[in-house]
Amino acid sequence: MDNLTFANSILLVEGLKIIPQSSYPVFILLLLVYVFIMVSNIGLIILISTEKNLHHPMHFLFCNLPLNDIMGTTVILPRLMQDILRETSERYMTYVECVVQAYFVHVFAVACHYVLMIGLTIRLSRCRSKIENPFCDNASLFKLSCENVIVNNVFGIVYTVIVFTLSLGSVFITYGKIATVCITSKNKSLNSKAMKTCSTHIAVYIIMFVSCASFIFLHRFPEYSESRKLASIMFHIVPPGLNPVVYGLQTKEIRQTFIKFWCRKK
Repeated sequence: MDNLTFANSILLVEGLKIIPQSSYPVFILLLLVYVFIMVSNIGLIILISTEKNLHHPMHFLFCNLPLNDIMGTTVILPRLMQDILRETSERYMTYVECVVQAYFVHVFAVACHYVLMIGLTIRLSRCRSKIENPFCDNASLFKLSCENVIVNNVFGIVYTVIVFTLSLGSVFITYGKIATVCITSKNKSLNSKAMKTCSTHIAVYIIMFVSCASFIFLHRFPEYSESRKLASIMFHIVPPGLNPVVYGLQTKEIRQTFIKFWCRKK
């Protein structure tokens, strides 16, 4: 019984299917991406925290985004890079570690109610020990069970559809109002600034939305596992890398402060 319990508590992470010749190039690429994300997001937090002229509610709100990006990337990339350099048969993780990682993955995705979903998952018995993903998430966890998981699937799909609908609706309404103001306004400078800012925001949002929707729905289709893995990794590295540029340097006050700070250091 003890041996069975121990076997069920140790999971094998499938990870990325990479040929040995590509392991180091992929590792170096992900390492550079991780360093860039860390430096840019931490730099933005330090800049806002230390410069008194940026101590305004709007700029403090910007600190929440890089903190979320740092957490979301750190919970995924270091472990993923470590697994890339390991043999497929050596990519082990305990069940507790997997649950903790899945929790923070969904917190990064701003899915607070996924705590309930993970609660529905960990109640299930486990008959498998392989995580069919580069990292742990709720779907990977309930796939370990041989029980009927229709409740988990239905709850996940319904909740995802509701969140995506509300998200798309709010974005559509917000940018619709911005477009209306731009059309009725005769201020070309203001319109140009609004279009420039909105276009970059929409680009990041589309990348996040498509990547998130892809890996959530493709979990239900095993034949597209590699596409799902790519989408899940894109969701955790592309937005965190673009957010400091889009929401940081696109903001006039932050951009000017950064330039002054850089020139002062020079």
